[in-house]
Amino acid sequence: MSTVNLDDILCRVTQPSRYLGNEKNAVRKDWESVKARICLAFPDLYEVGMSHFGMQILYHVVNARPDLLCERVFSPGEDLKKLLLESNLPLFSLESRRPLSSFDILGVSLLYELNYTNFLEILELSGIPLLSRDRGPEHPLVVGGGPCTVNPEPVADFFDALVVGDGELTLPALADAWIAWKEGGAHDRGDLLSAFAKIEGVYVPAFFAPEQGHVRPLRPEYTGVRRAVLPELAPGLFPDAPVVAFGRPVHDRLRMETGRGCGRSCRFCQAGMVYRPVREREVADILRLTGTSLSHTGYEDLSLLSLSTGDYTRIGPLMQSLMCACEPARVAVSFPSLRADTLTPELTAQIKRVRKTGFTIAPEAGSQRLRDVINKNLTDQEIKSAVSTAYAAGWRNIKLYFMIGLPTETDEDIKGLSELAHAVKDIAGKRADVTVSLGIFIPKPHTPFQWAAMIRPEEAREKIKRLKGLLSRPGIKVRWQDASVSVVEAMMSRGGREMSRVILAAFRAGCRMDGWTDSFDFTKWIQAAKDCGLDLDAALHAERGLDAVLPWDHVDVRVEKEFLASEWKRALSEKTTRPCAPGECHMCGACDFEPVKTRYAADPGKAPERTEAPALPPVRSKVRLTYTKTGPARFFGHLEFVSLVHRAIRRAGIPVDYSQGFHPLPKVSFYDALPVLMESEQEDAAVSLVSPMDSETLCRRLNAELPPGISVRPAPAQVPVSSLEKTWYRINLALGAQERRLVAEFMERKSLDTVVTDRRGRSRALDLRQTVPEIRVFDGGLFVCVKNEDKGRLNPVDALCALFQKDREELPCLRVLKMASEP
Repeated sequence: MSTVNLDDILCRVTQPSRYLGNEKNAVRKDWESVKARICLAFPDLYEVGMSHFGMQILYHVVNARPDLLCERVFSPGEDLKKLLLESNLPLFSLESRRPLSSFDILGVSLLYELNYTNFLEILELSGIPLLSRDRGPEHPLVVGGGPCTVNPEPVADFFDALVVGDGELTLPALADAWIAWKEGGAHDRGDLLSAFAKIEGVYVPAFFAPEQGHVRPLRPEYTGVRRAVLPELAPGLFPDAPVVAFGRPVHDRLRMETGRGCGRSCRFCQAGMVYRPVREREVADILRLTGTSLSHTGYEDLSLLSLSTGDYTRIGPLMQSLMCACEPARVAVSFPSLRADTLTPELTAQIKRVRKTGFTIAPEAGSQRLRDVINKNLTDQEIKSAVSTAYAAGWRNIKLYFMIGLPTETDEDIKGLSELAHAVKDIAGKRADVTVSLGIFIPKPHTPFQWAAMIRPEEAREKIKRLKGLLSRPGIKVRWQDASVSVVEAMMSRGGREMSRVILAAFRAGCRMDGWTDSFDFTKWIQAAKDCGLDLDAALHAERGLDAVLPWDHVDVRVEKEFLASEWKRALSEKTTRPCAPGECHMCGACDFEPVKTRYAADPGKAPERTEAPALPPVRSKVRLTYTKTGPARFFGHLEFVSLVHRAIRRAGIPVDYSQGFHPLPKVSFYDALPVLMESEQEDAAVSLVSPMDSETLCRRLNAELPPGISVRPAPAQVPVSSLEKTWYRINLALGAQERRLVAEFMERKSLDTVVTDRRGRSRALDLRQTVPEIRVFDGGLFVCVKNEDKGRLNPVDALCALFQKDREELPCLRVLKMASEP
């Protein structure tokens, strides 16, 4: 199937770089040279999806095989969706721009329940039937994966198969089954699903039938699915050259996984249960992957990822070694969050060596009694000590995360929450801000609290209102999750297969991007639930008995139900359970002890000592450059252009000088800010260096790291383009008789007072004839000359809109080139 030509569409969307697919380290393979083609779909916007590292891991694992191809797609923005529908074009993959329907397997990430309607939109825009029973051999296999699959039933009707657990080995196994089926003649889609069902961790919904809130197996040999577990975090299954996102992704940094799983046994935490057992990466592997990844990406920030990074058994030597490597390269190291009892003065000293990053503590509950109920194993004193340590080390923004509506919660617990927040503020002092974030507890499947009732939304709002009053104090900010959002999330995380009908009804009613506040519509969800006969009170707000059959009982996440039940009883008795640790196993069932078992990193030996480099005076110099920005590079806005150049400089190993202050930046000057969609033959720039490098070498290295359409070269000896009194533009435009007449009349005039409006809707009055001294007609468009004024250069497209008395939307998609000289 042919690729989609997007040039006339991308110039009409607000963030076209989302859809280019030519980022650094993106992989493109010959379509015909592989045996199976997989597209990974993330059901949210590009900047959210590119912040999820699980997708990057699978992208790397699949593309590492020469016989497989893997590409990406994200939910389109509203503007692109509208244009695709108007143009009758299907949604396409980023790398090859092929319709999703032409792939063999479409893998959908299921990370968040409020994204469920988004993946239905992806299917609909691709022309793929939403329900699996309506698909034929001409359609791709739709496979879901991610943490939400531990209860697959709410989305079961939409998927041919779902992967429960780690996907590094499972997704290639699915591809192998598809290849064998295809090479065997691909006669019956049911045969392929039978092959899928034999793969550990793969759930085939068609082989189960819904029955009174749960499901019944249709095959005696296939009664459930067991979570797939990667026994060991091997370095080869982790990307050392991840794709570097364009624009401003939510997490714009290198992410390095230190371990998987958590032994803390927090009773509310689904991830802590379903990702067991703990598997840590070796220190040497982390250091090697980090060094290679930084050289391949140019990131200036590194985030260490795991469910509890501070619990990494070799965190001390790891941080010391990392900072010895990262500090000279000006790379900051951060943790998504830290347990208060793992933060030490030594650790904070390492983190702040480059710059202080965010600091978040999650007490979860305000009183010690309630923290014992949820098994948080964290005391008030440990929390206060961590805050004192952070404040002494220079942190001034401290975030605290709590949940309301936890089992057995009382008014005293709410009061304790406010008292703890005030105590933290007292320790932090007047110059520090404390942000208190309030989430609403949802009893998630496969946790000891899966039998608990969820708080009603009106009660949640009342508690939030009370806390806002109790925390009304300068220097304390309160943020909270809307209770309606939590209700919908709970519906989809705790429901059975009947929820597929509710999700489809909500989608048909217009629910999209429900994870975004400005798009979420609670009334549509409630109406969809009512139309489908769902009793929310019974489904969410009533406690379930230990003997109740749960919609997810056929999913074996390797943690035994008996263990969860015993932890539920201990919670009600306010008894704590010690964390899993070397030599201390609670026999939860997650380990089979060969090969799936707890794996801790080995002692790496003596970490390198911090050594001060000789204080040699830098030999500073400045190199003048010019660069072109044409073709696909016209879709970059100025800020993302600057960011990608900065990272290209880091990858190229150019000895650039840095600014001073909290967040040092490379000293690179761009003398003009080109607007998005504008091309240029020659722009001026300068790079400040701390050691000599000739301009030819600098340009050669930098060009090897820049995306298509951007090319640098040594600056010519003549006057810089940015200092010229006027600029010429070539605008490709089909001119009618009226436009030609208006141009001719314009050139006969001595003045033309008008109002010009730019892309942002800002208007200003000017004499257009004086600002635009000349317009020349050529076969295919116009050459437009614009004076360079102190208050800013007029965009030539805005000038044409004023001249032709048209809005930007009325003009065709223009190709504008800023010229290096007069035509």
